[in-house]
Amino acid sequence: MNDVSTYVPSPPPRWVENFAKFGLTAKGVVYCLVGVIAFMAAFEIGGKSTSSAGKANILKTIQDLPAGNVLLGIVALGLLCYAIWRFIQAVKDTEDKGSGAKGVGKRLRYVFSGLVYAALAFLAGRMVLSGSSGSGNDSRETLAAKLLEQPFGQWLVGIVAVGIIITGIYQIYYGYSEKYKKKVQSGGLKHEVEHQMIRAGKVGYMARGIVWMVIGYLFLQAALSSSAQQAGGSSDAFQFLESSSYGSYILGAVALGLVCYGVFMFMRAKYQPINT
Repeated sequence: MNDVSTYVPSPPPRWVENFAKFGLTAKGVVYCLVGVIAFMAAFEIGGKSTSSAGKANILKTIQDLPAGNVLLGIVALGLLCYAIWRFIQAVKDTEDKGSGAKGVGKRLRYVFSGLVYAALAFLAGRMVLSGSSGSGNDSRETLAAKLLEQPFGQWLVGIVAVGIIITGIYQIYYGYSEKYKKKVQSGGLKHEVEHQMIRAGKVGYMARGIVWMVIGYLFLQAALSSSAQQAGGSSDAFQFLESSSYGSYILGAVALGLVCYGVFMFMRAKYQPINT
């Protein structure tokens, strides 16, 4: 009889790790492009405007590049891989969050993230297959309109607004407190690489949180005025920031932060251990 102490467990499924790394890379591409276009819009470089910096319009930017449909198809596949990885994290609890209220809440965030990027992957895939830029409708404006049609619609939109604002505040807190350092430090990286990752993540999460908070504020305005046109996505958030005092500098700073977030995704894809 074999000694059980000599048993060697099979390695974790490599395909999950590949999905995660491919997905993180695709997400990094999207955020870097969003940040670059938003920065160009802030200082009126190359005729770019804030409407060009939304995620859906970034997909159109990729499509307009040489061999754009091929590149967009790769990005769409990467975003789909990222969404699948998020669903695996939620269902299989690969991060050991547990089944308590706090753990379930975090796993539900993985599901929400997966749904967002699955929708973006679907939009990109549809653009590749149709060879066009697809619908120009703002998905968040459409969501607000659908909610306002329901009983207690303004309250529903208001609840969504508060949820988005809380998400934004948490992103800023998550970045400022450097709570993500545990994942970075678990990779056994060189001190210089680890420091760069932590710094890029801190700026990136805080910039992302600001965008989420502005989107939540726009949803709150839609709820108060009962007008879906007040709601909007990232491009509307960029326009809001640009229209404020010292708007170009504020938008430029947030845009650079989003580029940092994209770089952080690249570094996570290369260095961070993926739990499977």
